Amino acid sequence: MNHYVWINGRKIRIRPSELQEIDKDGYFRRQPNYFTERPGTAAHPVEKDRYILFWSTGCAWSNRAAIAIGLLGLSDSIKTEVVDWSQRPEDLGWEFVHSPEHINPETGAQFLSELYYNTCPDYSGRTTVPAFVDYRTKTVVNNDFHTLTLILETDFRPLMPSGVPNLYPVRLRDQIDPLNGWLYQNVNDAIYRACFSRSPQAYQEGYDTFFRSLSVLDKQLASQRFLLGDYVTDSDIRLFTTLVRLDINYSRHIGPCPSLKDYPCLWEYARDLYQIPAFGRHTHFQDFAAKQGAFRFNAYYDMVVPNTDFDALWNEPVTRSRLSKDPLHKFTYLTDKEDSACPSI
Repeated sequence: MNHYVWINGRKIRIRPSELQEIDKDGYFRRQPNYFTERPGTAAHPVEKDRYILFWSTGCAWSNRAAIAIGLLGLSDSIKTEVVDWSQRPEDLGWEFVHSPEHINPETGAQFLSELYYNTCPDYSGRTTVPAFVDYRTKTVVNNDFHTLTLILETDFRPLMPSGVPNLYPVRLRDQIDPLNGWLYQNVNDAIYRACFSRSPQAYQEGYDTFFRSLSVLDKQLASQRFLLGDYVTDSDIRLFTTLVRLDINYSRHIGPCPSLKDYPCLWEYARDLYQIPAFGRHTHFQDFAAKQGAFRFNAYYDMVVPNTDFDALWNEPVTRSRLSKDPLHKFTYLTDKEDSACPSI
């Protein structure tokens, strides 16, 4: 049964809880992403001044798309807006708290859920970010974090300026795609399976999978600069947004655990990425370190973290260029001949 409240003359549906995604054995089974359309149709053409990405600085999934837009030079073509949690007693989900009077000017909505239900009145899941919205039709085109960065990297090439990074090169797609799948199951989602677990065995499965996988990656990165060699790819974005949250977000939920610094190659690798402007500019440590919900006071999280200069810490020099055959560059570029035809996914 759906429950609603009236806010400023708007009938807003109360957001379902993540608890509906817990199975009978206490395992968190993430809901599938519902909106998976690709821009480029008659209804949603690829063109400038049509789309807006709604994302949250605290959300690893949506953080990926914000970084990709920055790297690809799409900021002048695709709008972005940070959303945050509604500060009401009811759980109304993401609200446009940074827009004037909390009303997003492109869509006229106050809550992200309005756009979800405008697109699909029968939608019954959680409203999530990223949400890639066609603001001319006021509909959600895509909320699928699995494919959204790939869509940006391929379908939006006509809107990219010259000389932007090639994050999804044709020659590496048969490596990137399975690696992204492995990262999702063993790293990106594994930590959430631990955080949202409701049984000891479910917690242990997520915890063990996550930290075992970090050990595997740490060994791999001892001999290569990035996940697939000398240059940043889409896969590196996906790993980065999880790593930066380990010590000051995920650890608050899962209890005593290794620190990112316990994996020296991963720690330096993550800083090497952070020092790329689009990564650093879209990483808001204080936001995802902020106290959430009913957590009790914690001396470290509530006193030390707010006064930590994370930018200085993460900008400490790194020496990973020594692992590269092209130490002065972190990217290949879309001028590569093999990608001149701009094939889509």
